[in-house]
Amino acid sequence: MMIFLILAPFATFTALMLVTPAAISLFAGAAVAAATVAYDIHRRRSIKMLGTGAAVLFGTLGAWITLIDGNWSATEVRLAVDIGTLSIALFSIAIRQPFTLQYARETVDPKILQLPGFRRANYVLTLAWTGAFVLMLIANLLTVYLPGLPFWVGLGIGFAARNSALHFTKWYPKYRRAKYPVAATAMPTA
Repeated sequence: MMIFLILAPFATFTALMLVTPAAISLFAGAAVAAATVAYDIHRRRSIKMLGTGAAVLFGTLGAWITLIDGNWSATEVRLAVDIGTLSIALFSIAIRQPFTLQYARETVDPKILQLPGFRRANYVLTLAWTGAFVLMLIANLLTVYLPGLPFWVGLGIGFAARNSALHFTKWYPKYRRAKYPVAATAMPTA
């Protein structure tokens, strides 16, 4: 269930971009992201970089489009969201706090956090998601530079990238547990 809460702001934005103006999609994504942050606060959990970053990203872009420049195309909006999301993921790696680690810390025994395989597994998971964000960005760039490309191709690439990262997130901890049974409890669960 946690993975669906994590992805909810992005799913909301993506789904609404198909049927509503960009500003509505962005503000709805920001609202859902803010709700996930509020849920974490209510449950006395840590405030997550990805959720907070999504709220700021969607809210800022929505405000920009509403107040300053409303002439952005849907592709430009998706590119901005992709670049922002990729930036959040890369920033988390640069500061040595892969964003998946924040979620994993709340699902495992505290003594497990000290095992080297635990942190490494979270770097791998964060890199998998970062790769998915790169593929989504490339898919949107293809629609810009290859205008004859059908819309569904870019959408399909993004969908496949996200679902691949999602499946990898579920598979990789099981793989690590099987490969390293001594540290079986060190891997986060999806």
